[in-house]
Parts: sequence; C-alpha cells; structure tokens
Amino acid sequence: MLKKFAVLFYSIFMLSLVSAQHGEATAVAAPEKELSEKDKVTKENKEFIDHHLLDAHDFTLMVDKEGHHIGFPLPVIFYDNGIHSFMSNREGFMHGDVIESNGSYYKLHHEKIYKTDAAGTLTDDGHGHPTNKKPLDLSITKSVLIILIVAIFMLVLFTGMARSYKKSVVPTGATRFLEPLVIFVRDEIALPNIGHKYKRFMGYLLTVFFFILFLNVLGLMPFGINVTGNITMTFFLAIFTYLITTFSANKDYWKHIFWMPGVPVPMKFIMLPIELLGTITKPFALMIRLFANMTAGHIVVMTLIGSIYIFNNWIAGVAFPFLTLVIYLLEVLVAFLQAYIFTMLSALFIGMAVEDHDHEHAH
Repeated sequence: MLKKFAVLFYSIFMLSLVSAQHGEATAVAAPEKELSEKDKVTKENKEFIDHHLLDAHDFTLMVDKEGHHIGFPLPVIFYDNGIHSFMSNREGFMHGDVIESNGSYYKLHHEKIYKTDAAGTLTDDGHGHPTNKKPLDLSITKSVLIILIVAIFMLVLFTGMARSYKKSVVPTGATRFLEPLVIFVRDEIALPNIGHKYKRFMGYLLTVFFFILFLNVLGLMPFGINVTGNITMTFFLAIFTYLITTFSANKDYWKHIFWMPGVPVPMKFIMLPIELLGTITKPFALMIRLFANMTAGHIVVMTLIGSIYIFNNWIAGVAFPFLTLVIYLLEVLVAFLQAYIFTMLSALFIGMAVEDHDHEHAH
C-alpha cells in the first residue's frame, strides 16, 4: 500500500512540475533570434526557476500548454495616499498592464507594485531596477496566505491536543504522532541547551519548530510554495530569537560581553566589539542557514527537471527524473533537519543568555 502511494505521489509530483515547466516555457516573451534552441530552453528554464522562487500576488497551481495560469486570485492591498484594494485577477494586473486606482496609476513588475503614469513608464537605474515610487504593499500574497493557513492549522491542532489531555493522559488521534515530537523538543533541545529554566521558553521553541517544519513540508509540494526560502521570512524568525535572547539575558551574560571576568584589561577592550558583533552574527547565521538550505533544494530540483528539456534525449528522460526523486527524498530529510537546527540553535543562544555563572567555582 505504501509503495503504491509513493508511486502515485511521485507521478503526480513529476506531472505537475513538467506541465508547469512546459506551460511557463510557452508563456515567456518571443524568443531572441540570435539564441540557439538549447540556449532558448536554458533561458526559459532559468526564468521559470526564478518565478518559482518568488512570492506572488496570485496562487498558481499549474500552467497549461497555452500558458494560462490555473489557480485563484488573492487580495491586492497597498497604501499610497489612502488604501487601495482589489483582487489580483483584475484585468491586466498580473500581466504587468497599467492599473488605475483612486486616480493614480500602478504597475506590477517582478511581483513588486510601482507607481507610474498613464502610459506605465518605469524609469531604470541602469542596472535593471525601476526607480519609481513603491507604495506600501500589504497584499495577501501566496506566502502570506500559506503562513496564515499554517498558523490556523497549528492553533486548531495544538488546541485539540491540549483538550485531549484533559480527558485522558493516554494520547489519541493526532496527539499520538505529535507527542513524540513535543517530547523530543523538550528532552533533546530545550533541556540540554537551556537547563532548568527551559519551561519559560518551551512555548516559543515548540512554535518555531512546528511552524518551520510545516512550512518546509508544504514547500515540497509542486505548487511553488517557498515560504522558508524567502529571506524576509527567515529574517523575522531570526529576529524573534534575537529579541527573546536579548530581553531574557541576565547580568552575567552582559558582563561577559562588556567586561569579561578573568581577562586582562587591554584584552577586554579588544574583545568588547567582537562580543557585541557576535550578538548580531548569531541571528544572522540562523537567517542565512534556513534560507540558503531551502532555496538551494528548490533550485536543484527545478534545475534537474529543466535539464530534461535542455538535453532532450532518452538518457536525460530516464536519469534526471530518477535524480529528482533522490534529491526530493533528501529534501524531506532536510525539511525536518532545518526545523531541528533552527530550534536547537535558538535554544543554545537562549541558554547562553540565561545561564548562571559561578565565577568563584570557575576560578
């Protein structure tokens, strides 16, 4: 039964990616004459991968052979001298046409909204980046939608889990699968890294672990859901860890940063900026690690799929789908591993901040 399910899931996954790849290739602009056929396909594949990694103002499930996007629209909301709102399926908006709203004109370019004139003019800074004014974008984009769905799902799931324990200490339903993970976070992450003060931070550690895990698993779906591969998302996750670490830190933690005990005075002045810099590099490492690993996995999988079209022979048709399956299974492991690493490092940084130092015993 499990083998049949695995074969069926893999078949759906490959067909979805291939159909999206083919549809996107037909939707791009007219090919340049000076490019060879192989170069054209390579360029189209790169554009498709870039599009796959970006956030979007609509939710596209797949693209058909005629280049039509199959999915559903999302609310576009932005502020520019007042609130502007409409659905992303408004005629021409997703195709980069000029949209009039409240007497002003706006245009979507590479999933960013710019204010333009009636002709849709975008001024260039010489490096391909428009210099037009960008309104404050508050849209419910694809990533925001997935974040809201995961947040609601977790709220319902863990509220039900808490209620089940009021009825019986024996786990039932989904609790049987979640309880080992909760115990794992407590016994293998929180306790070893934070110590006896771990209970104060269990809520955050469990939230960030399951939140990243669910987002990573959804990112394996062939619908372009790449939330943890968005550096803005990983930035704010790292900021939460930084703020909790900073505001929970005791005087011993700050003393070891600003005036390290047992160190010669000249060395204290040298170590001070290094230690201060370390408080910033720690959350920066959290941000980059999660972002880079998840983004790299998406790029590798999509590149292998695109290579079928680039080489266009029976060897590629057999080898690259097999390699894609291998990398995809590895990404399943990475999805769990990155949730564990982010949570473990967060617990480690928090533990360093709340640790009590016995200086006399140490000396």
